[in-house]
Amino acid sequence: MRKVSETAMVLAAGLGTRMRPMTLEKPKPLQEIGGRTMLDHALDKLVAIGIRYVVVNTFYLADQIENHLRRRTDITVHISREDALLDTGGGVKKALPYFEGKPFFCLNADLPWLDGPTPSLSRMETVWDAHQMEALLLLMPTLKARGFTERGDFWMNNDGRVWRQASPLPRPFVWISAQILTPKLFENLDKQSFSNNEIWDQAELHQKLYGLEHNGTCYHVGTPEDWVKANALLASGQGWG
Repeated sequence: MRKVSETAMVLAAGLGTRMRPMTLEKPKPLQEIGGRTMLDHALDKLVAIGIRYVVVNTFYLADQIENHLRRRTDITVHISREDALLDTGGGVKKALPYFEGKPFFCLNADLPWLDGPTPSLSRMETVWDAHQMEALLLLMPTLKARGFTERGDFWMNNDGRVWRQASPLPRPFVWISAQILTPKLFENLDKQSFSNNEIWDQAELHQKLYGLEHNGTCYHVGTPEDWVKANALLASGQGWG
């Protein structure tokens, strides 16, 4: 029996400003890494663990992304088009009816990772505990994560509990795109546009923000230079380790 909803979300509405000029005519989720779009990398991982439906939010160059998604026949795609950019948290809030009150996977469409022996999404679902957790984040040691600064995002206890408020820099873990969220985290947020950071802050306040260390590699493709390096490493066979 699934511990999370059969419907997941992929965030694909961002402007990709740091990737300009590459993103002036093609949105960042449709830029290719290793011969496949970053959006398809995210969808492939959901399909691999048996997710049947996905909500994809769109805004910038939305027609291109929506036309691309029509080619997918292995997963049912629901489009959540935004008239104004709602940011990461607001985009999820708009799509909440699709999840029917159940915990759900939420992935970014612009941060590819390569799995280790066991898919990280499967590992996340295995450790997910709805009684103990309000959010579970896929984390990577800052020093091993390519394309990130040395600041880091979070600290993590041995039991997986994560925090960052009033904590020193640098922090030893960065978040790399995937998370499991509970809809109740959004109940008390009346605003429409807001970041997922506000959701994480709530979960941390409740001591219900948890993380799982990724057992593969990743590359934060934030700039055109990152895009060149990420593809070159894959093409060489060296990978991102």
